Amino acid sequence: MFRNQTTEIGKNYRVAVIGLSLLSAAALAITLWMLTDLTKEQSVVDSLMKELPTGERGPAEYLAGELKWQFRLTILVVINVTVAGIAVILLWRAYHASQASLRDFKALASDVISGMDLGVITTDLAGYVTSINQRGIELLELDSDCVGDSIAGFKTVALNEFRDDWMAERSTEMFRDLSVEIDGGTRRLRTFCQTLNDHEGNEVGNVIQLRDVTERFLIEQRMRRMERYMGLGSLAGGLHHEIKNPLAALSLHVQLLEEQLESDGTSDENRQMLGVIRTEVTRIGGVLESFRDFAAIDSLHSIRVDIAEMLKQQVELMRLQTHQQNILVVLNTGEGETTLEADQTRLEQVFLNLFINATEAMPEGGQLTISIDHIDESLRINFADTGNGIPASLADKILDPYFTTKDHGTGLGLALCDKIVRQHQGTLDFYSSANGTTFEVTLPFESQANVSSGDLLDQAESPMDFQTLPTRSPDAQLGVIQAH
Repeated sequence: MFRNQTTEIGKNYRVAVIGLSLLSAAALAITLWMLTDLTKEQSVVDSLMKELPTGERGPAEYLAGELKWQFRLTILVVINVTVAGIAVILLWRAYHASQASLRDFKALASDVISGMDLGVITTDLAGYVTSINQRGIELLELDSDCVGDSIAGFKTVALNEFRDDWMAERSTEMFRDLSVEIDGGTRRLRTFCQTLNDHEGNEVGNVIQLRDVTERFLIEQRMRRMERYMGLGSLAGGLHHEIKNPLAALSLHVQLLEEQLESDGTSDENRQMLGVIRTEVTRIGGVLESFRDFAAIDSLHSIRVDIAEMLKQQVELMRLQTHQQNILVVLNTGEGETTLEADQTRLEQVFLNLFINATEAMPEGGQLTISIDHIDESLRINFADTGNGIPASLADKILDPYFTTKDHGTGLGLALCDKIVRQHQGTLDFYSSANGTTFEVTLPFESQANVSSGDLLDQAESPMDFQTLPTRSPDAQLGVIQAH
């Protein structure tokens, strides 16, 4: 990008300099030839003057004087031609020096811009790309340098629409977040635009900047989600405390009433109504238990657990259900250590919940791929299904407490999974498209044994790495289990 290229002006300038050099050399050669002839003529005139009588030497002396003046003028022409040639040579060297300096400057600018973690695209007034750095090519998933193409032809992101809107408003604070599908996941690009001017201040195009803010967006999402978690956790604890005792008293009196009516011989209709009351009391008790689980801030009971073995057990546990739904389960345990410090019971709850959600996303059958990868000092577990994906309008709410699209359940499953993973100082993310959804659990090998819910908000403020989904060749899959 921005490397120096030979232009028509440079070529014409080179031809002109070479032409002037050749003309100067030819003029110098002709002048020297004339100077030689003048020297010979002076010698002839001097010889004639010696042979002529003294009274007849006037015209010869005049001719000799003219030849001397012509000789002097020829010498002056030689000096001028020589100086002009030297000037052309110096001008040529200065031109080369300026071109070399310009190439170095452009190479430095290219290296600086290419090394930026920011996509930079320059366009002309018609919207055709005049330059683009390597980061811009990567963010837009372009196969090659697209200089000369119109940004209206970019299929991955609507840059042309944003440029048109900016040209209408021309606000330096205007930006737009655009989404682009990269490596099976969605990346969020924050786009800026500004005017590109030449050295005279004339507008010649635009500069479009693309910044990948996916990580920042995820952190902001997690912060908002954790703030909601903290408020809902306190509310859940208070409701559990206030409702549990009256509910226990109600359950006890229903039981006493049933015993009294049984001894008095009540009707079947009365028994049915009491059964409904008992069922609803039990259901409310279950809801309270889910409240308690969500609001619990007790410490983890960490032991050394093998994540690979835990997932194998989950596959065996769900084998009958996946067989009935015609779902192929592929478990890829990868290579390397899969043992870490964790609360086994709670992680089993997380993995089972993700497993069940994946199977429910494929009611007509499909494939569930569970994979384990090593990322720096963490273990990453992916649950990738081939369902219809999560609608974009619901993506921001999937991990919210009490949000569900099912006809049953309280909507606390994924919220509780997220909370448990965060208690392990890990992260729970998901990436969805029309080809399916992938839930990604990242767990560090070294984590604190005791992390309460009150500490989760502080954890959400620390930077979190965003990892793209890996592509794995069939030959690289080790420890694969297939089950129907």
